[in-house]
Amino acid sequence: MDLARRSLLRAAAAATIVRLARAQAGAPRVLALIGDRYHNADYIHVALAKIHDGLNVSLDYTIDYTRLSREDLKHYQVFLCLRDGMIWPGGYLGPDAYTSYEHSLEDRGDFPEATPRNWLTEEQAIALKEFVTAGNGFYSMHNNSHVSLSSKTYRDVMGGAYIGHPPLRPFKVRIVNSHHPITEGIQDFFVNDEQHYVEYDKRRQDILLEAENVDGLTFGKLGAKSIAGWAYEYGGGRVVFTSPGHTIHALWAPEYVKLQRRAMQWLLKRI
Repeated sequence: MDLARRSLLRAAAAATIVRLARAQAGAPRVLALIGDRYHNADYIHVALAKIHDGLNVSLDYTIDYTRLSREDLKHYQVFLCLRDGMIWPGGYLGPDAYTSYEHSLEDRGDFPEATPRNWLTEEQAIALKEFVTAGNGFYSMHNNSHVSLSSKTYRDVMGGAYIGHPPLRPFKVRIVNSHHPITEGIQDFFVNDEQHYVEYDKRRQDILLEAENVDGLTFGKLGAKSIAGWAYEYGGGRVVFTSPGHTIHALWAPEYVKLQRRAMQWLLKRI
């Protein structure tokens, strides 16, 4: 009996794997470019995998920024990016982004200064523009607004550009357009995250989210409030930006999970 039971369980498991494989084979594909010096790709991968579970989409994760190309994008329906616009060809000292560590080294002068450069080429920016214009989706997340600083073309598609952010601290994300398919049924929520301040170039009615430090803490002269998300049609395609995302607990805030799932469905023109 035990042998027969094990055989049945193996057969059921094999059948489940086949069904899942067939479902994934027909699922829309998402190219997710993630991770940089300040954002470990592992937590982003774990967060996004859970967020998109059950949506019948196939996410391919990469840290290789050269995959933003015409050749690669032709295999996908959505391009998702959660990373900044910098690479560090000469490397950098210290664990991750903790620069105070490297400044305290006794032999600090023996090492070259960490110098970033932009990774995005204009050809890549044009490839993204063509991709979205042709009817596909672009989900720009968190610090991806930084990439816009290196290309007017990329910025035109993405919709704005990075200004900066204060230290990690709690803030409220408020829904400012509850009639959009992405935000329908979503409630305001709190996160403990980097409150990113961005310039926004498009129509004001396309803004979906506003972030506010309810304790009144400001960022320079920019006040306690910042634009935190938008969505609009671009050519035949669609673009979404949402700013929370520096921590996995922010990405997994329940209302934000719902919003991200609806954003992906909107980009795929399911809603």
